[in-house]
Amino acid sequence: MLPLAFGRAWIAASVLLVAGVLYASLVPLIAPVGSPAHFDKLGHAFAYACLTVWFTGLVARHRYLRVALALAVLGFAIELLQASLPFGRQADPFDLVANLAGIGAGIAIANRTTGGWAGRIEAWLARS
Repeated sequence: MLPLAFGRAWIAASVLLVAGVLYASLVPLIAPVGSPAHFDKLGHAFAYACLTVWFTGLVARHRYLRVALALAVLGFAIELLQASLPFGRQADPFDLVANLAGIGAGIAIANRTTGGWAGRIEAWLARS
């Protein structure tokens, strides 16, 4: 993790984000009527892109591969849980593909603009 003044707060927020993804991924799903087939894949990609941008804001650039691998493992673990729990959710390999696409997009965004955002926010707060 980057040397951040509010490191504990960033970690707490990170735990809450991952817990939110776990909850949203594992609670029984009621699909909206008339939603297009595979529309949820956009949600998967968006969620994992957001998670990737979040975590790449907290670590040095040379750790981005670890962030990507950790999020890929998270997505895979969630799919295994969905397959094994009797809550009406089912595993879908295309969810994994969407997750990986989101991770790739998040890494690209971080490399281009947002990487290290937490340090910039803390510097801005220190000036204020």
